[in-house]
Formats: sequence, structure tokens, C-alpha cells
Amino acid sequence: MSNTKLHYSATLMLFRDSPAGELEVLLLERSGKSESFGGAFVFPGGKVDLHDAHGDFEALCAGLDDRRASAILGVPRYGLAYWMGAIRESFEEAGILLAYDRHGDIVRLHEPAVKARFADYRAALNKGEITLLDICRTENLRLATDQLSYYSHWVTPVPMPRRFDTRFFVCRAPEHQESIIDNHEAVSQVWINPATALRRARENGFAIFFPTIKNLEGIA
Repeated sequence: MSNTKLHYSATLMLFRDSPAGELEVLLLERSGKSESFGGAFVFPGGKVDLHDAHGDFEALCAGLDDRRASAILGVPRYGLAYWMGAIRESFEEAGILLAYDRHGDIVRLHEPAVKARFADYRAALNKGEITLLDICRTENLRLATDQLSYYSHWVTPVPMPRRFDTRFFVCRAPEHQESIIDNHEAVSQVWINPATALRRARENGFAIFFPTIKNLEGIA
């Protein structure tokens, strides 16, 4: 039995249609300095933290509560924290925020003033100065948990030095939002057809790890 600590994490596979009508997914290139998956292309995601399990989130989630989320994941409680982690990481790493405004529409971040305001929120969130809950309260947002579908569950094998217990979710990327890397954890990004990503990984060293490969195969 391994004593290696398991890191609980959430990953979001964002997809869209290309101008030609082809399915594309968002992959971020991890910084080579990253502790995990350095230099590889990954979906937005990361560790689920304690704040993701904050009880006040439940009232701000559309169409999902912790009881239902936990049942979907097959855990006794705190299942909703994985949805929170996936949404938070998507905003932190890619600048995409899955939330409804006070009118019930997915928040639009394309207007310059709004874009700048939410860029400031994102920077403060990444620095730990504010929380996702703070942003929701300030902007009167409800998190679009009803837009995320649970997709798969991966656990790093025992021999590995760093182990993750990861829940993968899938969601259509919202319109009127642009994916923008943080230039810290992610140094580049690409919207790419899953089959093309798999072919590039086989042919020219496009670096993607096994769980990413298998999830790409599932949606290709």
C-alpha cells in the first residue's frame, strides 16, 4: 500500500464548434516550471480546495445541490466542491467563467469595461486576495453548475510519486467570452479537434498525458 497523498482535483473539458462546424476542445500548455504536468497540454483544472466546499455555494448553484452532486459522484458528501473547483479553475486558468448574471443569462465578458473588471477579479482570485464566492456576491451571479456534465473519474496509479483523484467534467464554452491564459500556470493555449490532438501526439511529440489522451478519445 502506498503512503503517497492523493490530491483531489477537478478538470473541465470545454468544447465549442469551429467556424467550419468542427468540434474543438480547449487545451492549455502547462509551464515547464509547474509541479504537475509541466510542458504538457491539459484541460483547465486543478486541486479542489477547502473553499470549494463552502456551504454558502449551494444557494448560488443552478440546478444542483450537494446531495445530488454527491450522489452523481458516488461520494457521501462534498460532491458539489468538484463542480466548484472545475468552475473556479476554468476562470483562474482560462478566463472563462460559467455563471449566470442577474437576468439569468451566461455572463458576457466581451464588453471592454466588463472584461477589465472581471480581469481584475481573476487576478485577485489567482493571488488569493478574494474568493469565487466573493465574486458571485459582488456581481450577483449564480454558478452555472447545470451546464457541467460529469464525464469520468481517474486516479493516478500507486507507483507514481504524485497522485491525483480527478473528476472530469464537460461543458460547452460560453459565447461572449474569450479564453485567455494566465501566463503563469499556462503559457499557451489551443482550440483543437480531439482527433487532431491525438494525431499530433502520436506524430510530433504534442505532449499530452494518458488521462487526457483517453478523455480525448472518448469525445473524438
